[in-house]
Amino acid sequence: MSFLYPYILTLLFLLPLFWVLARKRESGLRGFFAPELYKKMVSNRGGLSAAARRALMLAAVGLGIIALARPYIDRGEMKIKSDSAEFVAAFDISRSMTANDVYPNRFEMAKRKFHDLLSALKDTRVAVIGFSSRAFLIAPLSDDYESLKYLVDHMSLEYVSLKGTSLMAALEAANSLLEKRGQKALLVFTDGGDKRDFSKEIDYAKKHGIKVFIYAIGTKKGGVMKLENGDIVRDAKGNIVITRLNGAIADLAKESGGVYRVYSLHSGDMKRVAADILKRLKNSRSEERVVKMREELFYYPLAASIVLFMISLFSLPREVFAMAGSTKRGMK
Repeated sequence: MSFLYPYILTLLFLLPLFWVLARKRESGLRGFFAPELYKKMVSNRGGLSAAARRALMLAAVGLGIIALARPYIDRGEMKIKSDSAEFVAAFDISRSMTANDVYPNRFEMAKRKFHDLLSALKDTRVAVIGFSSRAFLIAPLSDDYESLKYLVDHMSLEYVSLKGTSLMAALEAANSLLEKRGQKALLVFTDGGDKRDFSKEIDYAKKHGIKVFIYAIGTKKGGVMKLENGDIVRDAKGNIVITRLNGAIADLAKESGGVYRVYSLHSGDMKRVAADILKRLKNSRSEERVVKMREELFYYPLAASIVLFMISLFSLPREVFAMAGSTKRGMK
């Protein structure tokens, strides 16, 4: 038998001290009463003697200390092999993501879809980045989905002054986060920006083995963009700027071995996106953990401690309390 917290057992050395202090307190109490009266007060008719109760109390404390030390029996070790996938989710944080052709806007829709995505995942670690003309790390690889949701929910476009949509910046950030992984995947929430030729991005993705999955958010009809103060974005001539979904970005997904999907109001579409990613990654990360098997025994000394403690408290006969009360009234 072993103990999970053996250092707690050092408290057992204090029990003899408690025994001595309890006896001194009893001896001090003896000096306040006449010998005949004191003998009647400590009478143990039907109950335990003071020494017995003191011994039970200290035994209960000792067993409680042993329970806190967590005794257990070692049952050996077991090896558990777990497989998990890893990928990077990238959010386009350029100004065009404020367009209102998707309610409430493209960026907020992307955050909602990210929640649906995490609900469809299991045993998968996800990193989050934001990108416009540059990429920013939001969260490293993690399987703490609640923390990821919190960080994504609190992303804001109000403090982003950079313009443009650089998919190359997102690819480079993903490659850095997934370095030394055999398989790499990047899921991009974007409207595609305004670029028409993605040949450089395709070459980079192929060279570094990155499968790009595009979740395109926007419409062909397009929408208007808003500034931080709520004003609508206009060009130099004062005309309202309309930003539309750029379908050319589909080439990046298809050529890199990923999948291109256009947003849907159906919540189940992210299940298909998750299935697309996991199908192509095929458990990119495998690890073997050693789990120690042990049988906990703390509840035995804990139960015995409670029983002894209750006996030491409730073993006093009623006559003792009655006699003690009448003695106090007589002294008054």
